[in-house]
Amino acid sequence: MLGVARGRFSALVRPMRVAYALLEEALSAWTPWIIVAVAVATLTTRGKGRVRMANFFLAVHLILVVVGAALHSAGSNAYSDVHLVTSLLGTLAIVSAAGAVLFHGVLPRLHITAPQIIQDVSVAGAALVVLLFVASRKGLNLSGIVATSAVLTAVVGLSLQDTLGNILGGIALQTDESIKVGDWIQVGDVTGRVSNIHWRYTAVETRDWETVVVPNSVLIKTQVTVLGRRTDQPLQLRRSVDFNVDFRFPPPEVIRVVTEALHAAPMPNVARLPLPDVVLREFRESWGRYTARYYLTDIAVDDPTDSRVRERVYFALSRAGMNLSIPAHALFLTQDSNERRAQKRGQFSERKRHAIEITGLFASLSPEDQADLAESLVYAPFAKGEALTRQGSRAHWLYIIEEGECAVQVEVDGKQRQVATLRAGDFMGEMSLLTGAERSATVEAQTDVQCWRLGRTDFEALLKRRPEIAEEVAETLAKRQIELDRARHDLTEEHHVDALERKRDLTEKIRSFFGMDP
Repeated sequence: MLGVARGRFSALVRPMRVAYALLEEALSAWTPWIIVAVAVATLTTRGKGRVRMANFFLAVHLILVVVGAALHSAGSNAYSDVHLVTSLLGTLAIVSAAGAVLFHGVLPRLHITAPQIIQDVSVAGAALVVLLFVASRKGLNLSGIVATSAVLTAVVGLSLQDTLGNILGGIALQTDESIKVGDWIQVGDVTGRVSNIHWRYTAVETRDWETVVVPNSVLIKTQVTVLGRRTDQPLQLRRSVDFNVDFRFPPPEVIRVVTEALHAAPMPNVARLPLPDVVLREFRESWGRYTARYYLTDIAVDDPTDSRVRERVYFALSRAGMNLSIPAHALFLTQDSNERRAQKRGQFSERKRHAIEITGLFASLSPEDQADLAESLVYAPFAKGEALTRQGSRAHWLYIIEEGECAVQVEVDGKQRQVATLRAGDFMGEMSLLTGAERSATVEAQTDVQCWRLGRTDFEALLKRRPEIAEEVAETLAKRQIELDRARHDLTEEHHVDALERKRDLTEKIRSFFGMDP
């Protein structure tokens, strides 16, 4: 009976010894404090940053606590080594948790962002110092390690000289912020956006959908151009677009025409300040080289924006009758006969006659009068985004759209509202042409637009030959105005008048504007 009692007592005491050994091991390895530190870091940073690493170290630490307790209760000689490793892993968990709280909890709330390399170096340095301190407190002799590390440092320093240079270069780049993630840089023949700065290299993403890996030591030793960055100024980069115009056209007139076109309407990704400008760069064999300069606000879309500027230049020169130059040594192999020239003129004249015929304003004119007006038309193309006319401006001519689409916008309470869309066959500017009134709306090209322009002097010549045309045009114009008023009734409180009274009023304005007898 006594033996049985002793066995039962031993069975009860053994778990208590194991539990006591486990508790003793956990307390000696600072396990409760480590758990608290990792829990605080997890709650503070919501699992960001180094919390995952801290949790990993904590999990291994807990496993070794159990193993150490078992070895200690069994009296194993391996206990001391396991206990040392357990303490070191706990130390790493605390350092990782502290780093997570500092860099992903405290500093972000103070609106401070530390570079990744600074975070890594700080945590690694703190971990090394704390590990040495804990190891020395646990009785580990560090004198031999220090002596050996001096030799190892010399060997590693010589063999990994380039690698260490890259690491130190990465630290320097992020410390002085000379290059930051998101910057557009140019290094040699590589141009791209900095996507990341790592320990050894900097990743640069080019416009060709490539990632170029540039060693950090190269960036430290080589001249690097940071595109678009200037102190206390917005991010923008000056671009230059060259074009050539022959000597038939005076340089001041070329510069004026293109400059006005670049200033007339905003273009995507083109800065409004400083404004684009145009300069004459040099004289060549038979033409002058000009450069349109502008500031690009999105460096990623340089070529597409250059293309839009070239379109604006081309259409501006075309409207002014200034064609881009042809090299003096160009050879024309097509025989330019009288028949061919007549054919070209005939095709051009047919397009102009068709434009007049489809314009409702001149529908009441005879074919002869329509033909006379057609010969006076001037080809006037516009690029997408350009304004054909602006509300409140004065310009005594009419536009007839041959191809493309335009938006008619009216300013209401300080805001632009689109009230109509003009397409092929539509016309605009009739009131400015016939009565000299200010433009009542802004018309902007939604696509590239091909159109014809009829000036006041050309219509005046026809009006002097046929004074009765004033009444015919006024009648058509009165009907058009009434229709537009009804379409825009929500924009104005003007009361409609009958067509006869409006026709009479318009006829008087037309005669007065052109200086005709009443």
